[in-house]
Amino acid sequence: MSNRVPLAERMRPTSLKEVVGQEAIIGDGKILTEIVKKGEPVNLIFWGPPGTGKTTLARILANEFKADFVELSAVTAHKSDVEKVVERAKQNWNLQTRTVLFVDEIHRFNKAQQDAFLPHVESGLIILIGATTENPSFEVISPLLSRSRVVTVAPLSKDDIKTVLKRALKAEKATKRVTAKALDYLAELSGGDARSALGDLELALSLSQKVDIDTVKEAAGRKVPGYDKAGDNHYDNISAFIKSMRGCDVDATLYYLARMVEAGEDPKFIARRMVIFASEDIGIAGNGALNLAVSAFQAVERVGMPEGGIILSHVAVVLAKCKKNRSTYDGWAKAQDLAHKSMNLPVPIHLRNAPTKLMKDLGFGKGQKWEAGFHLDKNYLPDEIANQKIYKESK
Repeated sequence: MSNRVPLAERMRPTSLKEVVGQEAIIGDGKILTEIVKKGEPVNLIFWGPPGTGKTTLARILANEFKADFVELSAVTAHKSDVEKVVERAKQNWNLQTRTVLFVDEIHRFNKAQQDAFLPHVESGLIILIGATTENPSFEVISPLLSRSRVVTVAPLSKDDIKTVLKRALKAEKATKRVTAKALDYLAELSGGDARSALGDLELALSLSQKVDIDTVKEAAGRKVPGYDKAGDNHYDNISAFIKSMRGCDVDATLYYLARMVEAGEDPKFIARRMVIFASEDIGIAGNGALNLAVSAFQAVERVGMPEGGIILSHVAVVLAKCKKNRSTYDGWAKAQDLAHKSMNLPVPIHLRNAPTKLMKDLGFGKGQKWEAGFHLDKNYLPDEIANQKIYKESK
């Protein structure tokens, strides 16, 4: 393992076929594969967590287009760096060569820096590929966003990470040096980040000729969380969180929320479940709860972590303390069931629209008045199910 180039860099895929995972964007009929097939570069914004292959995908696309690939990091680049890229792109243009500019962490560029790209993206002088871990809707200026396709790059699954690790071990001729349990630990620890997993593997191999779980813990320098975001612990913890709010247990609510956040659970997943809970379990007992939960989701999107945890805890406590009422949820379930069984029943004629004189003469909409709160003393449900009671107020 004396190679000075990091293992993660040595294992970087060089074609779309070598990329592990990302089935939503790579494959027959999927966006990146189709872009390559057509041979026409597109401005792209890759949005996803660290270590999911955003830089790799940008390099692969540039290679497929036989373009000059220029890479900038928004953390260190200045406006002058952008100007240099533009000059380089002009020279490439004269040589009939495309220029792909990859901007890592594009969300860190301010508005003026992003504006500097705009005319050159519009003219086609530069093909822009940006990468961000933040929601581009809030971090990338609208004119640039409207000229780009946003492509979501998903975290790799645990099995995907294991595939990446096994491929690396085979390349390093070290397959027999790592136990199956250690490999599983490495994949679990990664949180879907292939670069992190390969870095931990490389260090573990340098520490011991035989890599076991203890070696992995030593290499990683932190405890492996007993939480798999795609497995039972994921569902068990969110279930416990929901049931604790339902049972008005504030302490348990905060505890399970903290466990999920500590394990790296997607805060937007938690916020989405809180939105559902506010409508499903609180309902009309606290009509402001749904608005509060939706606001929490939007706030977490804008603020990010770790401060987003404060917002989640604030709203989770409110939802846990709210009175609960499932009348609307139960009524909706019954309405869906009844509608499914009676889809062919005609709408009562006095409720139908009457846009023509003929339809009025036939009794369509008869007796209706355009008045607030007007009630017609006739059945609103079809006659065949007129006696069905769908909504029942719970105490």
